Amino acid sequence: MGRRLAALLGLLLVLSFAIFSLMYLAPGSPEQVLLGTRPASPELLASLRHQFHLDVPFLERYWLWLSDAVRFDLGSSARSGRAVTSMIGDRIGVTAFLAGYAFVVAVGAGVPLGVLAAVRRRTGVDRGVVGLTVVGVSAPAFVTGVVLLYLFAVTLGWFPSYGPGSGVADRFWHLTLPALALALTALALVTKITRTAMVGVLEQDYVGFALARGVPLRRVLVRHALRNALVPIMTAAGAVVTILLTGTILVESTFSLPGLGGLLVDAVNDKDVPLLQGVVLLLAIVIVLVNLAIDILYTRVDPRIAYGRSAA
Repeated sequence: MGRRLAALLGLLLVLSFAIFSLMYLAPGSPEQVLLGTRPASPELLASLRHQFHLDVPFLERYWLWLSDAVRFDLGSSARSGRAVTSMIGDRIGVTAFLAGYAFVVAVGAGVPLGVLAAVRRRTGVDRGVVGLTVVGVSAPAFVTGVVLLYLFAVTLGWFPSYGPGSGVADRFWHLTLPALALALTALALVTKITRTAMVGVLEQDYVGFALARGVPLRRVLVRHALRNALVPIMTAAGAVVTILLTGTILVESTFSLPGLGGLLVDAVNDKDVPLLQGVVLLLAIVIVLVNLAIDILYTRVDPRIAYGRSAA
């Protein structure tokens, strides 16, 4: 555990340095990047240099920024002047709800579909599920979103066409179409990996022995086959989080949702580097922590992994 946490801190440190360097990779001087299209007066330039520590060496600037970030102070927006943490706090609820909703849909539907395809291997059901995964992987989230929006919001009027809704039930209703559009690619990945893992497990001798002893098929699938196929499925779940967080940028723009995706797009369009750094740093931390949690869960699901690491 100690080595895992040390590796996590090292990775976060490297990511924070790369994210902080965004300002200095952009064309022009840091002052020009922060100013954007505003006229540059000597007083404004002096204020920017003092506010963003541009009058000290680069590594010292990074240390000051990192020290503030550890205390949840990500600075102020270069355009609005508001605190970056406050702007993120206003938007994070919609993105968290949307990503969580899409994750439940992707994993909750992908795992049963993968198991069904593995059990009905080389049948029409299997080919149909595999065809669904091909469509899901091939269709970008924004294209799926536009199709769902036109069919179920504009044509049929079953769902709202924009807005996050208010209250839990209303938010579920408003975010159903965005969650489906976001979850389709992830669902295809989970289904494909579940099917592959289950096919390998179902070919093992202990599964055949259990069935020969008269153990019900459902019990064999859940307690023996699926349990031993969980490690690759959990790996897919970690990849799903990354897919969902990156996909929210396009889906939120398609459905006019005030989430972190829209905030990130606004930061890029406005060249608001402090806001861009804050949002990207938050997304990177979430992805790293999710993968750490899955890495820890591996040892709970399959104790042989922990034993193998101890032996190594």
